[in-house]
Amino acid sequence: MIDPGLAFGAPPVQTGSAAVTGKEPLLGGELREKAVWVDEAVCIGCRYCANVACNTFMVESSYGRSRVIRQDGDSGERIQEAIDTCPVDCIHWVEFEQLEELRQRLAGQELLPLGLPSATRHKRTLPRP
Repeated sequence: MIDPGLAFGAPPVQTGSAAVTGKEPLLGGELREKAVWVDEAVCIGCRYCANVACNTFMVESSYGRSRVIRQDGDSGERIQEAIDTCPVDCIHWVEFEQLEELRQRLAGQELLPLGLPSATRHKRTLPRP
């Protein structure tokens, strides 16, 4: 029986002009030099990015802010189009190595939901004129 762990120590396989390293995104995605990141503290929940690149962005249900769900969900051009549609410039290309630090920084921030459900809205206490 062949040990599947041997594949991780094997040298890259040369195919055509690019070497296959085994670290390429799943499902035929292209290998990118940069990762995409949404600064949720700045996001206003407009949903533009999720409408343009729906395989990469989604609106998180608890806070109503955009979040990256897959780095290889859409083409680089489609993701750039989503970045360009953002009215508050909260989506950025970053180095893959920065993602964990950015996640930890976001986890340390207190985010409030962008909209309150109607059941939890405060009742009017003053009489209407």
